[in-house]
Amino acid sequence: MNDSWQKQLAAGEVVLLDGGMGTELQLRGVPMDKVAWSGAAVLSHPHVVREIHEDYIRAGAQVIITNTFGSTRQMLEPAGYGDQVAAVHQDAVRLAQEARDNVGRPDIAIAGSISTEPPAFDRTAFLEPDAELAAYREAAGLLADAGVDLIALEMIVEATHARRAVLAAKETGLPVWLGIGCRKREDGEIVSFDQSDLAFSAILDELLPESPDVVNIMHSEIDAIPEAIEQLRARWDGPVGVYPESGYFTKPHWQFVDVISPEDLAAEAEHWLAAGVGLLGGCCGTGPQHISALNKIIKKR
Repeated sequence: MNDSWQKQLAAGEVVLLDGGMGTELQLRGVPMDKVAWSGAAVLSHPHVVREIHEDYIRAGAQVIITNTFGSTRQMLEPAGYGDQVAAVHQDAVRLAQEARDNVGRPDIAIAGSISTEPPAFDRTAFLEPDAELAAYREAAGLLADAGVDLIALEMIVEATHARRAVLAAKETGLPVWLGIGCRKREDGEIVSFDQSDLAFSAILDELLPESPDVVNIMHSEIDAIPEAIEQLRARWDGPVGVYPESGYFTKPHWQFVDVISPEDLAAEAEHWLAAGVGLLGGCCGTGPQHISALNKIIKKR
């Protein structure tokens, strides 16, 4: 297991993550599935997935995240890929490893992404609890067996489904990142990214007792992040990461509207670093140029 990122954090260094994968695939012409989004892209466009990983590494990323956000059985089976769940996870890890080798950076860590999102992002379409837990266990086990260095739980927006994913991830024995999405409501309250009646603080209070290794504020609106960091820091003394989104989603495509510039993202990130954030990157809407801009401010430090 590559624990380079843990050593960096322990030494007080900032760890640079990659940027969006699904949205970058879309930008490069890969069709987005209506049910599984970018989940099967490793089967249809493996060379593009590999190239994106390579571009992020060249931009300075020290951790790259597998293209498995939409790849649990919960997502893939309704999309018609139920017999290829294992192949998707194995290929996703292999492509990340090949990208690392192609760039000559064996020190790059690979995070295996798992999302609790249901098919077509339809929150009425979750599997039954036992089947859902089994889907997360399957994904986590496949990622671990294929050689990832950690499990990154992404786009967590509530606790019920997240607990099942945390349990599955922890059973691998690998470090677990908890990635929570938030936004700022019109009244100024920081809430779940897609559940406006659920406070971000309530999600933290429910899930921090699960003892993740890192808590990331990810796929979150940029203007919500400063207060989200404050709320997290008031409850958590472990490592904190930030990788925000920019633009908006109209199923199944990302809309690259008013996407923050790389320079402006770097300027915002200076404040996050000053608040104690130890991991930086980007999510949907961000690309290699954003990671390059973040790399420059990290090097200056």
